[in-house]
Amino acid sequence: MHTTMQTLGRVAIIGGSVLVALANVFLLRDANLLPEAQKLDVYIRVYVYALVIPVVSVAGVLFASWLRRREGRRLRRQGVPKDEIHRRLDVQAERPPVNWWVLGGGLAFAVLSLGVGLGDVPAAEEIVFVVSMTIVVTLMVRLTRDLAPAARETLLGTALVIFVFRALPTPGAGQTWWMIDVLGFDQQFLSVLAVIGSVLTLAGLFIFRRFMAERSIYYIVAVLTIVATLLSLPIVGMFYGLHHWTAAHTGGVVDARFIVLVDTAVESPLGQIAMVPMLAWIANSAPAQLKATYFAVMASFTNLALSASQLFTQYLNDLFLVTREVRDPVSGAVKVPADYSQLGELMVVVVAIGFFVPMATIVLARIARLRSA
Repeated sequence: MHTTMQTLGRVAIIGGSVLVALANVFLLRDANLLPEAQKLDVYIRVYVYALVIPVVSVAGVLFASWLRRREGRRLRRQGVPKDEIHRRLDVQAERPPVNWWVLGGGLAFAVLSLGVGLGDVPAAEEIVFVVSMTIVVTLMVRLTRDLAPAARETLLGTALVIFVFRALPTPGAGQTWWMIDVLGFDQQFLSVLAVIGSVLTLAGLFIFRRFMAERSIYYIVAVLTIVATLLSLPIVGMFYGLHHWTAAHTGGVVDARFIVLVDTAVESPLGQIAMVPMLAWIANSAPAQLKATYFAVMASFTNLALSASQLFTQYLNDLFLVTREVRDPVSGAVKVPADYSQLGELMVVVVAIGFFVPMATIVLARIARLRSA
């Protein structure tokens, strides 16, 4: 049941991304043909329309509150006692005690983030990440004291492998620039890829639900790592001319766009499949009186992996320099020339890290006798 619930939660999130991608397909049509000034107006319009997203979120809260009050009125008309109405409608029978460690940790994080962000501190991203990780790990240690030793070991092994899997670096924006400038992909085609990816991710969550429920995290991450590595190879191959060779031998059918479409279609569900069993395990292992707090802290830990991924991506982009052409808006003179010469090496390094690091983590976790969910 936890796996089903987390699957439906991811479906809601990805469903939103489908709607956004569909909107972008419409809003960005022929955007590549527009002058830079008009293209900028299109992007601004996209972000203005995106302001409806928090409105929808708040509306969901208000709608849920209205449903709860309506149900309360219905029960009162039936003569149900007030205490019984509260028992049926309240999520928790008793208000849990205030956890000052959690509130203090949240306050410390807020103060630190504001101070670093407003103070223009060197290495601000690294400072926020390290302090955030320290706070979250401290809270995790305190919250997991009530778990049995075997449950703590399982949680540690599961969280460690998921963290590493989500913290893997990516090639960064340079790969997208290369696809647009060299392969000729326009903004609308990239939006179509996003639609395909999101829709197939939704389908994959249901197709692989039993696989997620019955297999351990170690097994799932190992399979996803192997598959993701194999699916990364065609993109790397295109940098070295694979699409020219396939197009020449298939009458132009298997060109760059065909390869990317197929690759996106197969790869789309992978990123979400590993998260569902992790979230299900968190929900299942959380103490009854601390469900929300426990889940928030554990989810924060796994989400910090995304910050780690961004930092590692930035470090690789500093090591392998990839630049896109930048022109002066007035004179049209080239201010920064395009240079994709190191992109191939960058993608090869990212693929290698993406395979060896998760596999090594799984091996080390098993040697340490850490079980997984």
